[in-house]
Amino acid sequence: MSLNKTDVLSALSRVIDPDIGADIVTLNLVQDVTIDGSNVGVTIALRSFADPAEETLASAVKEALRALPGVTGSDVRMTVAVPQAQLPRAERMPTVRHIIGVGAGKGGVGKSTVAVNLAVALARAGARVGLLDADIYGPSVPIMMGLSGSRPRVNAENKIIPLVNHGVRFMSMGLLVKPDEAVVWRGPMIGRAVTQFIDDVAWGELDYLIVDLPPGTGDVVLTLSQTIPLSGAVVVSTPQDVAFADVQRAIRMFRMLKVDVVGLVENMAFFVCPDNDKTYWIFGQSRTAEQCAEHELDLLGTLPIEMAISPNADKGLPIVAAEPESAHAALYTKLAGRTVKALAVLDHARSQGPDHSDFFASAPSAT
Repeated sequence: MSLNKTDVLSALSRVIDPDIGADIVTLNLVQDVTIDGSNVGVTIALRSFADPAEETLASAVKEALRALPGVTGSDVRMTVAVPQAQLPRAERMPTVRHIIGVGAGKGGVGKSTVAVNLAVALARAGARVGLLDADIYGPSVPIMMGLSGSRPRVNAENKIIPLVNHGVRFMSMGLLVKPDEAVVWRGPMIGRAVTQFIDDVAWGELDYLIVDLPPGTGDVVLTLSQTIPLSGAVVVSTPQDVAFADVQRAIRMFRMLKVDVVGLVENMAFFVCPDNDKTYWIFGQSRTAEQCAEHELDLLGTLPIEMAISPNADKGLPIVAAEPESAHAALYTKLAGRTVKALAVLDHARSQGPDHSDFFASAPSAT
């Protein structure tokens, strides 16, 4: 009996994406099928970079192909094709597939560190990544990205060309003012600055734009939510109960703005002493996992205090770039994969669920 493409697709329809819960044929992940006698080749296009299910899916595909009658050899190629977010399209930033806000209910929780390393980890995984430092009053991204004091240029279309380092295109108010210059602006001016970062920067084609949001629930988040479709928000917190109270306020804000909360990152959860390998809970034993479960919030990752973070950041070296083989870099790589896979799961749910067409009309005014 000769093998044909229909037979192959029928076999692959029994391979289920463990996170989305649908088969890879229905999800249109099977991009190519080649049959050469008893050898079958397939290309599987994942919907997100650093997909934690990649190895599981590849193994399941090989097993399904081997089970076909007459198949003696198989070639499974895994690639990535990030689809456009299943959200109402805005005229602004049409070349950016997903926009991810990284926020916090309060300052001092390491939000910018998470945003920068998340961006660099995705870039190292092969994604086209941008990083927008929307913390107008306290822009720290230029230092952490190693280009403090640099100034962006303008292209022939009078658009600002974002700076690039560690494979990430980024823009920040810190690139437009002197390092010791304070930004003393009222709300409407902040809103206009954020809008300019959206409209007047030549971001180009991006799989993901990571937006480092200012702490709290102010003008910047309001402006962004009514201007561009945020694919989702990641909230950063430390282990204390008082910090989680601020997380709840941030989550309520995002939900009020109809921005899906992808999950929470627990930062500075504990410290492993290099002298004795003992674990110390600096802020007390964490209850974050329990609190996330109570509030139906996904815990995307738990990050310890790492002594190498600050000195490397001061040198413009995010830990993912400074020590890519380290355990801490591996945690960020895992966090990046879980974050963008969660977006893919959300997108699938959006494609199956009610229309979000009232997204922009219902967003409250930033002014």
